[in-house]
Amino acid sequence: MSQLSEPLNSKHKKSEFSCGKEMLDTYIQKQANQDVKRKLSVCFVINEIETNLIKGYYTLSNTSVSSDFIPNQIRNKLPKAYNSIPATLLGRLAIDNRFQGQGIGKYLLIDALKRSYEISKTIASFAVVVDPIDQDAENFYNKYGFIKLPDSGKMFLPMKTISQLFE
Repeated sequence: MSQLSEPLNSKHKKSEFSCGKEMLDTYIQKQANQDVKRKLSVCFVINEIETNLIKGYYTLSNTSVSSDFIPNQIRNKLPKAYNSIPATLLGRLAIDNRFQGQGIGKYLLIDALKRSYEISKTIASFAVVVDPIDQDAENFYNKYGFIKLPDSGKMFLPMKTISQLFE
């Protein structure tokens, strides 16, 4: 599978993006470029080729998860010396209202997981972590096998599971 998305750039019509969640709209419209320039995250978009309207976007960055939050059945297989486990943060994922209901969220998630898996071959990452913005987002990630991290509100999908999708 080739990548479906491309890095955010100046041709993309950020100001016209609207997913109905103000925090996600404001991020792509006003903050994403700065985060990319500062190397805080990378933003990938799927756009409409003719118009450069952004259909959807996601962000990736590095993170770590306290080993205390990892479920016991997984933590018991990890070295005890690690207080935190390296991971990839899928920080934001949003679909413009005009393109919702077309499966773009699923495609963006697969794209993000593939990028994360490929990167994990050269920079260690135990899992992809998400922090769902609301119950709808939690239901979306739950549908794709993400596991709830106790006491944090975050969810994760182990890289070992992700590798099975792409090997």
